[in-house]
Amino acid sequence: MQRLDGGSAVPLPLRGAIVALGNFDGFHLGHQAVVGRAVTRARTEGRPAIVATFDPHPRRFFQPEAPPFRLTTLDQRQALFGAAGAAAMLVFHFDATLARLTARQFAEQLVETVGAAGVVTGEDFTFGKGREGNVETLAALGQDLCFSAETVAPVTLDGATVSSSRIREFLTAGAPRAAAALLTRPFALAAEVEGGAKLGRQLGYPTANMRLGSYLRPKYGIYAVRGRLPDGRVLNGVANLGIRPSFDPPIELLESFFFDFSGDLYGQILEVELIEYLRPEAKFDDLAALTAQMDQDAARAREILTRG
Repeated sequence: MQRLDGGSAVPLPLRGAIVALGNFDGFHLGHQAVVGRAVTRARTEGRPAIVATFDPHPRRFFQPEAPPFRLTTLDQRQALFGAAGAAAMLVFHFDATLARLTARQFAEQLVETVGAAGVVTGEDFTFGKGREGNVETLAALGQDLCFSAETVAPVTLDGATVSSSRIREFLTAGAPRAAAALLTRPFALAAEVEGGAKLGRQLGYPTANMRLGSYLRPKYGIYAVRGRLPDGRVLNGVANLGIRPSFDPPIELLESFFFDFSGDLYGQILEVELIEYLRPEAKFDDLAALTAQMDQDAARAREILTRG
């Protein structure tokens, strides 16, 4: 699975690809349908399949002060696209130059960069300066520039359209299982494990501390979690996501304690899946009360994760 720069021509073996085009943040059921259609067409026609995405997200470019909202990193998306059958991920760097391109200029760049034989998008896809282009525009440009344009209808679940917005709503409400149903997997944060003050170790709960970066902030609180290590091991655990109100100064972290694990994770990239929300963050009068509550949280998380 290759990662390609949208500003440069793709390698010759990947030219003539079927391209799935969109932001694909979260890579939920609807995104999977778009990419799946591109992969199926590519295989039928004997062509490579490429997933084209944007980084940073256009919303971040136009609203730089917006709070964090990302559901995936580029690395996570690359792994997900590869698992879906794509040969490469093409990343268009969304900057002022790209934002100024008209719909036609962007389509021309796509043809020049990829030599695309076909483009597959969702029905709500827009592109070009001022979002002037839509799927009808893309189809017309395809006729002029010799590529086919195909759209995939929205996917519904339980009578509602699957969308990144709904996933964000579920996560900020503390409903990770509802979000996972739309994602087809648990929401997961990936980051480097950092050193800390080792307060958890003093309480008998050594934690892997991770910054939240550009991710959406799920509801602060205690979660049952699963950690995925670079070596493939999967660890069950319990985590605090928030600002640790019992300690000063408040620092926003994801702090995960993994059951029956004693290794050193510092400096490693860890992916932590939020499985179930247990309770809000709380401030305790003393460390004994905090430790007693942590014991209860860990026992409940063990039970939940044992059930699946």
